[in-house]
Amino acid sequence: MASLTAEEFVQTVRCLADDLGLQRLRDKLARLNALVTRRRTPTAEALADQLYTLTGGLRRQVAATVALHSLWAEQMNQRLGEDGEKTLEELADKINACLGERDQINPEKESELDELLSVYEQRLADKVGPERARLDMLLKAVPAIATKLRARPLPTGTPAAEPQPPAEG
Repeated sequence: MASLTAEEFVQTVRCLADDLGLQRLRDKLARLNALVTRRRTPTAEALADQLYTLTGGLRRQVAATVALHSLWAEQMNQRLGEDGEKTLEELADKINACLGERDQINPEKESELDELLSVYEQRLADKVGPERARLDMLLKAVPAIATKLRARPLPTGTPAAEPQPPAEG
């Protein structure tokens, strides 16, 4: 798995805080033994800093790493639904087939890989928004794929945040 940069890590925690609410996120993390203090967190950035230190940027296999991955997956699964997950799983298998030894990109399949990554990211962005799509892909990517993703612009897509209230009229 690739490591998130400090900025990507903060974005991930911010997305979770937007979805769940900051204190609810902190409470869930505390229940999962991911945090060492019950003290309230003033901002998503402060919580992200605390978690980044505890998890070593998700490189350490500790309770905080498992909890953060678990909460992220839960939120993504809710947004995608079962059908969305199946479609993306099929694409992920094709993407993985473009990798060779030690998860390096097979040079003969690089153009196919680029196309598959674009399709995967666009479909994901249409369901969850471009920022969450990129973060989700980075959380799952091997280092070679993560480098490729970071070099690309974010996909365009519907933000897929909260449903809009009906227009009055």
